[in-house]
Amino acid sequence: MSWTALAAHRAQLGESPFWDAPGQALYWVDIAGRQALRLCGERLQAWQLPEPVSAFIPCERGDALVTLSSGVYRLDLGSAPAAPRLSLLCVADPQPGNRANEARCDAQGRLWLGTMQNNIGEQGEDLPVRRRSGGLFRIDTQARVTPLLQGLGIPNTLLWNEDGSRLYFADSLDGTLYQYPIASDGRLEPARSWFGPHPRGVPDGSAMDAQGYIWNARWDGGCLLRLAPDGEVDRVLELPVSRPTSCVFGGADLKTLYITSAASPLDHPLDGAVLAVRVDTPGSLCHRFAG
Repeated sequence: MSWTALAAHRAQLGESPFWDAPGQALYWVDIAGRQALRLCGERLQAWQLPEPVSAFIPCERGDALVTLSSGVYRLDLGSAPAAPRLSLLCVADPQPGNRANEARCDAQGRLWLGTMQNNIGEQGEDLPVRRRSGGLFRIDTQARVTPLLQGLGIPNTLLWNEDGSRLYFADSLDGTLYQYPIASDGRLEPARSWFGPHPRGVPDGSAMDAQGYIWNARWDGGCLLRLAPDGEVDRVLELPVSRPTSCVFGGADLKTLYITSAASPLDHPLDGAVLAVRVDTPGSLCHRFAG
């Protein structure tokens, strides 16, 4: 398999790819580089933000959400990349020393946001995670925040089954993907371990295909694992980067798999790039924030 980078851009910590089907555009972030990136056709835009940014999600009203350390903000997509216009939507997690990490919208267009102890220094350097101070929060279009989980280490992967009755969620400190039943009132019922630990790295972000299989990026594992609904490994997709961080299905037919990655001590030529590969099974659509 021949791998190429989608663009010349290389991220320190590329993450959170989002395919916007209405706009046929790919959104992603460089967390440590403090950039929110959008590729539409051959036009790449990179908004330089004042803090680490973990996700970049378009909104139905025409702007986008960015999840920063100090809160969730709206970004005016018409503003200059060097001078982005931001307005605060909410502060989901008031815990000092935490930052946003995984974020994704459910089928109702509500934002789910996982937070963690900040592990990024002022110069973008890695800091050790020493405490489980993170949480999981749900944010509706009125900016109301509902806490769902606490005591998290490194939250990653936010996916739902087709009818929205189950959440798939990972804590990378545990090396495990969990499955949470969702109660009728929106609460999360007790979790069960669904997959892991596994010798090929730890779980990072994921995407779900139309058959209900989960494609999980394996940090320090150099691969994606395609996981069957019963939690068994269906296949291993080897990658030319050692630290894949997440993936998303895109393109007009949702059969292009876009994979974000981070820099690594191994310094592979494609580390930090967004990779693209064609697959046989289409993926599930990403949902914009409904507000």
